[in-house]
Amino acid sequence: MAEPEQLVVEAERQAAAAATLDELRAVRVAVSGKRSPLADARKALGGLEPEARRAAGQALNAAMASIDEILTAREAELAAVARAEQLAAERLDLTEVAEHPAHGHLHVVTQTWQELEDVFVGMGYRVAEGPEIESEWYNFGALNFPPGHPARDMYDTLYVDYGEPGTTLLRTHTSPVQARVMEGQAPPVYVVAPGRCFRQDTADATHMPVFHQIEGLVVDRGISLGDLAGTIEAFTAAYFGPGFSSRLRPSYFPFTEPSAEFDIQRPDGTWLELGGCGMVHPKVFEACGIDPEQWQGFAFGFGIDRLALIRFGIDDLRELWTNDVRFLGQF
Repeated sequence: MAEPEQLVVEAERQAAAAATLDELRAVRVAVSGKRSPLADARKALGGLEPEARRAAGQALNAAMASIDEILTAREAELAAVARAEQLAAERLDLTEVAEHPAHGHLHVVTQTWQELEDVFVGMGYRVAEGPEIESEWYNFGALNFPPGHPARDMYDTLYVDYGEPGTTLLRTHTSPVQARVMEGQAPPVYVVAPGRCFRQDTADATHMPVFHQIEGLVVDRGISLGDLAGTIEAFTAAYFGPGFSSRLRPSYFPFTEPSAEFDIQRPDGTWLELGGCGMVHPKVFEACGIDPEQWQGFAFGFGIDRLALIRFGIDDLRELWTNDVRFLGQF
């Protein structure tokens, strides 16, 4: 009769060697089936004396329980492995794209806007903001556009149905921000005012009814036209880099006197009109509560959209508004 301890050890060895559930089933038959050493040992119990039979039977029962526990534990291990293999084999890849989509980035106009702010902040200016829906006073009146002034016709104004007719509008430039700043802050003033503007323009390659401007304002003692020219030149060098220069040409704006257009000269020698500028008109100072005998200043402004076209070599302004990701993804 085989020793029960030996039967347990052998069953444990064969169970550990089984690599699949089918192999383990074969082991179970071999160690506990009808023709196994365990079955032979149970048959041999009948030839023993009662006392010896009782002790041997208890030992065999304990061995059978141990063998069953070993086989059950190994079966759970192999079942878990088989389940994992099955899940891996049946796994479906439902990912729509092979690669993670690229992250978006800032729009061309926003990139230009932020870069311009950085340039002027680096020159000592602060950024000021104002409402896009403005009163007639801030958009025109405070800037030396009296009622009926022909210069108002230059701006193709979009009026809003609010209050008295002709008193509320979509701002045509960011100059109202300058008026609000002068009205609410004592000099000295060094600000730039970027923002969105609106005019009744027909959309074409160089004009849109919605566009972006950035305007600058300086109010301090002893400010001259030379300071304005130097500021424009410093901006040109800081934004466009070496090889670019600027010039001022006489012009007219109701809110500045004298007034000028400023151009930049490219490295190839050609000139490009960029914006308008001039010394703040004394009547604008008076309208905003600043004494023109004590304070002087200058203002300038230009289109952010146009600078974006120049910087990125874009030919048609309308491309900035189509939101075609194939186009915008290039910049």
